[in-house]
Amino acid sequence: MRNVSGSTPPNMRKLLFLLLWLPLFSYAQTVIKYPPPVEADYSLKSYVFESGEKLPELKLHYTTVGQPRKDARGRVMNAVVIMHGTTGTGQQFLSEQFAGNLFGPGQVLDAAKYYIILPDAIGHGQSSKPSNGLRMRFPKYTYNDMVTANYRLLTEHLGVAHARLVMGTSMGGMETWVWGYRYPDFMDALMPLASLPVEIAGRNRMLRKMAIDLIQMDPAWQGGAYTSQPRTGLTGAISSLIFMTSSPFQMQKAAPTRELAEAALAKRTTQLLTSLDANDFIYQFDASRDYDPAPHLTKIKAPLFAINSADDQVNPPELAILEQEIKKVPKGRYILLPITDLTVGHGTHSNPLIWGQYLKELLTLSEKK
Repeated sequence: MRNVSGSTPPNMRKLLFLLLWLPLFSYAQTVIKYPPPVEADYSLKSYVFESGEKLPELKLHYTTVGQPRKDARGRVMNAVVIMHGTTGTGQQFLSEQFAGNLFGPGQVLDAAKYYIILPDAIGHGQSSKPSNGLRMRFPKYTYNDMVTANYRLLTEHLGVAHARLVMGTSMGGMETWVWGYRYPDFMDALMPLASLPVEIAGRNRMLRKMAIDLIQMDPAWQGGAYTSQPRTGLTGAISSLIFMTSSPFQMQKAAPTRELAEAALAKRTTQLLTSLDANDFIYQFDASRDYDPAPHLTKIKAPLFAINSADDQVNPPELAILEQEIKKVPKGRYILLPITDLTVGHGTHSNPLIWGQYLKELLTLSEKK
């Protein structure tokens, strides 16, 4: 099913070039075909992290689309939680590509039917993070902390005691695995995209460690006390990020000459240098250090569809990890998307035109009779 032959028309090549290098965390200003998004904050007082470190106040920023619908007992029945990837925010799901193909009338996650919750993870977006002032004195949070905080956001603040669906992309996909075994009765269905339910090791951890080291080796980093971004170190770290999220197939098609390739690289690097903070980046890349759902997968009760793409450089299929681990999930299914003209490597997780039919199938399968 892999389509690697034939030439790409110039207009399609230009489109692919633009899609490949658009910031993953931005969203286009388009005509909204679903209820207007609502942003808000919730603060957890005297928050204690798994490390034992504390914050007097942990701010969680989130966006909602749609309205909660309650049953006769006052319980919210239509909540959908979608979690973003490393360096991203919940706002990224408001893109035309994602929301425009999921949240509209008659679509799979029609916001007239579902109450969609898009949190900014700890350390990301407008939630509490090192760059707010504490810098490297900010608590060393983990994915478990992210999930625990979001659970409290839902149950204590939004009145959601049970979710129709929990899903996420990349880091959000890894959080989805954690949700599944830590709160196995909380959701009807789970869909982790572009993730593996095992310890971050091998090349994945090496790339993360190299990115962190490159920032910290830059004298301008000053132990995190810089007044301007350590540009040399951050540029080096961005190289790891670009490689991890790249698609060799699409990059070759979109930039088939040296000039195009170097121009694309310069543009993407500039975009990321403008949007990233070095200390936040260190924390974001290191938050996966103790992630390892593998020993707990048998605890997952809800139907789970794990979706990866064959051109994902973060989770390459030749590792054959999911084929083995999914066997531990009582109601689990592994779906590997073949490489096509539409897949863009790791970022395929944000295109429901490719995997939306599986989400529809999962929702039907998990529907309560």
